Amino acid sequence: MTGGRRDGLRLSFGTLTVLPAGMPSRVDRNVGGRAMVLAPVVGAVVGGIAAAVIALAQLVKPDADLLAAVLGVLVVAGLSGALHLDGLADFADALGSRRDRETMLRIMKQSDIGPFGVVAIVGVLLLDVAALTACLQADFGWQALLIATTASRLTLPWSCRTSIPAARPDGLGTIVAATVRPLTAVAVTTAVLAAAVGLTWFTTSSTSTGTTASHLIGAAIAVLLAVATSLVTSRRAYRALGGTTGDVLGATVELALPIALLALALTM
Repeated sequence: MTGGRRDGLRLSFGTLTVLPAGMPSRVDRNVGGRAMVLAPVVGAVVGGIAAAVIALAQLVKPDADLLAAVLGVLVVAGLSGALHLDGLADFADALGSRRDRETMLRIMKQSDIGPFGVVAIVGVLLLDVAALTACLQADFGWQALLIATTASRLTLPWSCRTSIPAARPDGLGTIVAATVRPLTAVAVTTAVLAAAVGLTWFTTSSTSTGTTASHLIGAAIAVLLAVATSLVTSRRAYRALGGTTGDVLGATVELALPIALLALALTM
């Protein structure tokens, strides 16, 4: 692995998780762009750990789908340092204020959480648990969380595409905003889509043809809806804030996760 990619991977793990990754030797926009491109790898690691917890919970208590779902969602949130949830709350409070750009940016920098932020956090966590429980009941639980966690981090290269600038001159946004070319984002999406479909095929090929086809369609839709979430959210942020911020990136990840899980739950 080259030094630039190693730094990008370290920055990606360092900003997106609480897992030990070491300090990158340098941090600049080139490294920031690589970090965002490698974000789905981070999502796969986080999702893999959470999937293992779900599998263990089901082994110990096979009929406790809700418990397994709660544990899986908590592991994802914990390994992410709850930073994405904090970003979601800040972005929700800013948009909910319906104020001017400067005021919304100031609201997002404040440490407190307002009513819109609370509702946003509670809402996405409830959707995460409910959708994952439905997937578990359809015998596609750990796979669903692994796919959804990876797909939700796929939003980051799309949210940092070259047409979306940083909303403010400081913070994480200045390092990663407008650093990923659309063709690179498409290439990463193709890889994630192939991996999701491959995992689904490998773990459901022993079931009936109709069930396998439904699972494959669900996996593809989940990935594509995550990308759509990024496009919609980044466009909204651009209109409201003039660009993206670290909070917007975190919010996009948290919005894409339940959307991907819902797509999987409704197609199982």
